[in-house]
Amino acid sequence: MNTQDWINKGYNIILDFGPKLIGATIIWLIGGIIIKFLLKGLKRAMKKSNYEASLQKFLISLIRWALKVILIVIVLTTVGVATASFAAILASVGLAIGLALQGSLGNFAGGILIMIFKPFKIGDLIEVQGQTGVVKEIEIFTTKLTGLSNREIILPNGNLSNGTIINYTTQGTRRVDLIFGIGYDEDIKKAKSVFMSVLKSHPKVLDSIEPTVDVIELANSSVNFAVRPWCNAEDYWRVYFDITENTKIALDEAGIEIPYPHAVEIQKKS
Repeated sequence: MNTQDWINKGYNIILDFGPKLIGATIIWLIGGIIIKFLLKGLKRAMKKSNYEASLQKFLISLIRWALKVILIVIVLTTVGVATASFAAILASVGLAIGLALQGSLGNFAGGILIMIFKPFKIGDLIEVQGQTGVVKEIEIFTTKLTGLSNREIILPNGNLSNGTIINYTTQGTRRVDLIFGIGYDEDIKKAKSVFMSVLKSHPKVLDSIEPTVDVIELANSSVNFAVRPWCNAEDYWRVYFDITENTKIALDEAGIEIPYPHAVEIQKKS
């Protein structure tokens, strides 16, 4: 093949594919502009709807890649590339990845549900899957808690979204449930007065919700009282410990006997 033949062949290729290539380039440029415009609008809509920051980033990234794949398919079709086989290969690869990552996909779906329905947010104190802690970070596949002893707890979102979640922060207040016992020979009314005095004098016990002191049980060696003050969620453990200590001191000062060995019985309920 001589030089002229090569020139003619190149000229024919340009005539055949030139317009298609120019059209594909125009579609690529215009499509990129449209994708940017759509993503900006989506970001504004998500901010107005108060979507979680991590969910915003993930969804924007996911939608960006999905739109780019669609744009690439359109460009290839414009150039003349057969996309049927390309789509089949892509579907097969997607199915294989999906089967290999079933657990991860479950956690991914759980993360999306948590971010959309918001059963808790960063900073909330929650109890879930037998663990209690403050929510530190909500990611796509896992949620991180800071435990009560400052441990980092990492929970998979799949189990988290399907289990029972107790959120102690949502209502803003918590009731502290304590049980104290006195001797059978002691004055019940006097003891109730001492308990109530301890509750009323604590600065973190709420005045807006009346605390209660009631006889809950006539045990073998003591008359047991349910002592129940209310406090802000973040003050729970401070009130829990202070009331326990202050009650012991107040009962001693009032001369009220606390039966041994059941000096103070505390139920860790909330």
